[in-house]
Amino acid sequence: MPLEHKRPPRVALYARVSTRDKDQDPEVQLAPMRDYVSARVWCAAVYVDTASAADLVGRSAWARLVADARQRRIDLVLVWKLDRAFRSTLHCLRTLEAWQRQGVDFACLTQNVDTTSAEGQLLLTILAAVAEFERSLIAERVKEGMSNARRRGARIGRPPAAERPNVVRHLEAVRVAVAAGTLSKRAAAKQLRVGFGTLNRLLTARKGEGQNTVAR
Repeated sequence: MPLEHKRPPRVALYARVSTRDKDQDPEVQLAPMRDYVSARVWCAAVYVDTASAADLVGRSAWARLVADARQRRIDLVLVWKLDRAFRSTLHCLRTLEAWQRQGVDFACLTQNVDTTSAEGQLLLTILAAVAEFERSLIAERVKEGMSNARRRGARIGRPPAAERPNVVRHLEAVRVAVAAGTLSKRAAAKQLRVGFGTLNRLLTARKGEGQNTVAR
């Protein structure tokens, strides 16, 4: 890791253990990283999460690390294995590209990944190609799924407002309250969770149905 700083580089040591494996100890990951940093007399801060890789909401330490990188508080992120930090190839690529723009380097202790080297730059190129391939596969699967759903007669997309459960449950009461002047249309739209224009269409449609019923 040929980092060149007038001061010792500020290194973020990131470790993550899964909630499914409660017996895991993050020190298994942190100890060799601490040894690596200490041997080079670098400054290190530790970030540890207990969460699945996909749970970015639960990974509060990861969120702090990303924020510190954005604010240039760290120079290098060091992890034990790639899957401890990233949930997918695309996530890895986007994160490393963002850190590259922010002047933050990345290294993986056990998998010989180092963005400060020529090999690391090659890795970014390979990751970009793999990520694009993943995106294409995902798009293709989505299209196939939608085609299969259409063939089965399933509705694609969000249901019409009149068929949404919250509207079905409350529309009649809302219509009566609006007609009586005890509920404003703004409040009615909020209660039904629809836009103002959609509310007017719902009330107009229901009013028309009532008139047709009386006529019959």
